[in-house]
Amino acid sequence: MIHPSAIIDPSATVHESCEVGPFAVIGADVVIGSGNTIGPHAVISGPTTIAEDNHIFQFASIGADPQDLKFDGKESRLEIGSRNRIREFVTVNRGTAGGGGVTRIGNDNLLMAYVHVAHDCLIDNHTVFANSASLAGHVSVGDYAILGGFTLVHQFSRIGAHSFSGMGSVINKDVPPYLLVTGHYAESKGINKQGLKRRGFSKEEISALQKSYLSLVRRKGVIEESVFEEVQQLADQFPGVKNMLDFVRSAERGTVS
Repeated sequence: MIHPSAIIDPSATVHESCEVGPFAVIGADVVIGSGNTIGPHAVISGPTTIAEDNHIFQFASIGADPQDLKFDGKESRLEIGSRNRIREFVTVNRGTAGGGGVTRIGNDNLLMAYVHVAHDCLIDNHTVFANSASLAGHVSVGDYAILGGFTLVHQFSRIGAHSFSGMGSVINKDVPPYLLVTGHYAESKGINKQGLKRRGFSKEEISALQKSYLSLVRRKGVIEESVFEEVQQLADQFPGVKNMLDFVRSAERGTVS
């Protein structure tokens, strides 16, 4: 299952069930669990841990040093979960000591060709990154978020769960959960209704999210405490509204509007 032209560092651990293609390079301090497929010419650098049943396609660069001028060689790592598909020419960098020391990708994600995930990014589960979407450092992405092709995300921004960005969006603020955003710079266009319907959200919860969106995101100026209290009543009934409310309250960069 390991092609004879592949180069594997003696300190790397590759499960016997893995398939490693021609001219792939697996470096020091890499641990690869069962059922993984590593394509031809892929390069995996360590310290990196990859769980189970991932498919890393040809020419991907996984676990390289962070592209941060402050990086001085201090140990940092990359952690990748299970059942991810990482397509051609994707680049994922390890973390930095100043950013927590780890870049982490969860489970069941699709990173299409030419996607870039910079140092200290935290990606949850079931996300989709279309071609050439790029995250600067310290970005977090919630469950089921979808980034359209060529989406660019500013460092330290947060992308909420179940949100959707249109092709070519430039995101320089936090995107609350459940939103549809697009533009340069990205602006909100409403709730991601179609996505929420596909994932089983009830009509009542989608309606409550729409109402909360108008109160928390589309409202201009400082949000008065009375508005938070009003939304809190919906949050007591609907978990999604609580997620949106907590996200907006904790936003340090401001949110798209």
